[in-house]
Amino acid sequence: MTVKTAPAPRESRGRFGPAFVTAALVFGPGSIATASSLGASFAYDLVWVPVLATILMLCFVNLSVRIGLTTDRSPVATVSLAFGRIVGVLVGLGAFLVAASFQAGNSAGTGAAGQVLLGGDPRLYAVLFTAAAIGFLWLPRFYRNLERTMVVIIVLMLLIYVATAVITRPDLPEVLRGLIPSIPSGANALVVSAVATTFSVVGAFYQIQLVREKGWTAEQFPDARRDATLGTLVLGALSLVIMVAAAAVLHPLGATVSSPADMAVILEPTLGRWATILFALGLWAAAFSSLLGNSTIGGSMLAGALGIDRGGLDSAAVKICITAVIALGGVVAIVFGGIPVQLILTAQAVTIFVVPLIGIVLVALARSRRRGTLRIGVAQTTLAVLGTGFLLVLAVQYLTTLLAR
Repeated sequence: MTVKTAPAPRESRGRFGPAFVTAALVFGPGSIATASSLGASFAYDLVWVPVLATILMLCFVNLSVRIGLTTDRSPVATVSLAFGRIVGVLVGLGAFLVAASFQAGNSAGTGAAGQVLLGGDPRLYAVLFTAAAIGFLWLPRFYRNLERTMVVIIVLMLLIYVATAVITRPDLPEVLRGLIPSIPSGANALVVSAVATTFSVVGAFYQIQLVREKGWTAEQFPDARRDATLGTLVLGALSLVIMVAAAAVLHPLGATVSSPADMAVILEPTLGRWATILFALGLWAAAFSSLLGNSTIGGSMLAGALGIDRGGLDSAAVKICITAVIALGGVVAIVFGGIPVQLILTAQAVTIFVVPLIGIVLVALARSRRRGTLRIGVAQTTLAVLGTGFLLVLAVQYLTTLLAR
C-alpha cells in the first residue's frame, strides 16, 4: 500500500465535499438537455436509464476514492507510476481534450441562462461569467472555495429541480413502470447520450485529485465513501427529476428540446413565468458549476501530462492551465454563439476512445495491491468490468457508424 507520507496541506476536513464537486462539474447544460429530451420524447419509458448510469457512476467514483486515499501523487502521476509515462500522458491529454471540447457548451449555457432570466445578448453573459470563473480560480485557497461553492450549487439545483418535478405532478405508477428496462424504437442514440452525461468516467477519475485536495487518508475511507455515495446519488437524482418533469409537461404537448434553455421557455405556458425563472436559475447553476469544475479537470490533466502538476490546485502552473481551458471555452462560445458542430464531433470522437482507456486504468489501479485494505473485491471488480465493457461497446458502435458513412 502506498503510504501518504506528505499530503499537501488542506483547508477543509468536513464530512462532505469531493463527490459534490464531481456532481456539480458533471451535471451541466448537456445533462439538462438530454434529460429533458428523454422525457419529452419517450415519456416515462426510459426512467431506468439515469438509474443505471447512477449505479455505474457510483462504482467508478468509489474506485477513484480508494485510489485517491492510497496514493501520494496526482491522478496522472499515479497512472504513470503504475503503467509508464506514455500511458499517463495519454490519459492526461485525453482527459484534457474531453474537458476542453465540452467547455464551450458550459460557457454558452451561462449565456443562455442569463438571456432567459434578464434578456439581452447571451454572448455578453458568457463573457461576464467566464471572467467571473477566472477571478474565482485565482482566489486564495481555491479548493476550499470550490468545495463550498459547489456544495451550495448542487443543493440549490436539487431543490429547484425537485420542486419543478413535484409541481408538474408526474404519473407515479408510470414512473415505477419505467424502471423496467426497454428501449423504444429510435431511442438508441439518446440512451447512449443520457448514460454518458451521468456516467462520466473522466469526472470519476478526477475524484482521485479531489480526495487528495480534501486531505483525507485511508483512515477516513468511511467518510469518503459516504461522500461519494451521497454526491453521486444527488447527481443521478438531478437527471431523473428533470426527465420526469419533461415527461409530465412536454411529452403530452409533443414538444421537442434542442437546447437546455428550451425547457425553461416551454414550461412557462403551463407553470407560469416564475417556474421559468426557477428553471433558468437551475440552468445557470449547472452551467456555471460545470464551467468552473470542468475547466479544473481539463487544466489539471493538461498540467499532469506536462509534468507540472505538483502542488495541486493551489499551484500557479496548474491554475494557468485551468485559466487557458476557461478562456478557450469562453472564446469559442462568444465567437460562434454556441458550440460548432465540428467541435461536438471532435468531443464525441475523443470521448469514445479515451474513456474506455481511463475505465480500464481505474479498474487496474483499484485492483492493485498498492491499495492495501482498500483494494476492491470480486463483486465490485465484476461491476467495474461490466461498466468498462459498456464503454468499449460504445466505442465499437461509434467506429461502426463512422466506417458506414
